[in-house]
Amino acid sequence: MNTFKAAVISAFAVVASSGGLETAAQAQERTAVRDGFAFDPAKPAKIILFRPSVKVGEQSTGGMFEPRAEWTAEARKNIEEALNARQKSLGHQVTYMLDVPGEKAQTVREYQALFGAVAQSVITYQFFAGNRLETKKRDNREGIFQWSLGPGVQDLPGADKADYILFILTEDHYGSTGRKIFQFLAAAAVGVGVTSGLHAGYAGLVDAKTGNLVWINADNAMGGNVREADGAQKRVTQLLEEFPLATNKSVIGQ
Repeated sequence: MNTFKAAVISAFAVVASSGGLETAAQAQERTAVRDGFAFDPAKPAKIILFRPSVKVGEQSTGGMFEPRAEWTAEARKNIEEALNARQKSLGHQVTYMLDVPGEKAQTVREYQALFGAVAQSVITYQFFAGNRLETKKRDNREGIFQWSLGPGVQDLPGADKADYILFILTEDHYGSTGRKIFQFLAAAAVGVGVTSGLHAGYAGLVDAKTGNLVWINADNAMGGNVREADGAQKRVTQLLEEFPLATNKSVIGQ
């Protein structure tokens, strides 16, 4: 074995042992609706949309996430502008709560983090048939999509006057030069695929009274460079793809 290949294998082993290696295939974009869910056709739903959780940074050679404040600020601005432009097309009564004061802001952040964890679990254990939990298998229960954040969502600001809460989270890791070089070397010298970058997006509609997740669109490989206005519009379009119909009318692309 030549010195160059040995060095690559050695680096490969170090990164793998540190948890910086992601060789599993990413899920395709997936959407699911809770069994039996439907909006009341007689009136538009009252939906709260909190300020989206946006994280943007660089992926180091070893796969570690290094946040970039300037990228995150630009992405947040772009995503919020894209959502503002899309609000009317949702076909519901949407209240966009940008700033939540006091202790309630911490509660919102905690539930955003909880939703993110649930969304990732949905991808891992619901959308990947090979990993599906026994309680999520079609042949074991009638309603195969039954996930919840719990009734504590009633403590969120405005929940007492809303029917649903819309959570939106995005997280983007842009591969550094070192990560891209490592990706190339791993493929060329060892024959193993290594991912460079992560572009996750989760959107979910939650019942404001029960905490049940009634609709979700979750994907760890979304498109759109959120640091640019056009890219953020593409991301928001993907996040709201197959959003539940309002009064028998499509809400996307109007």
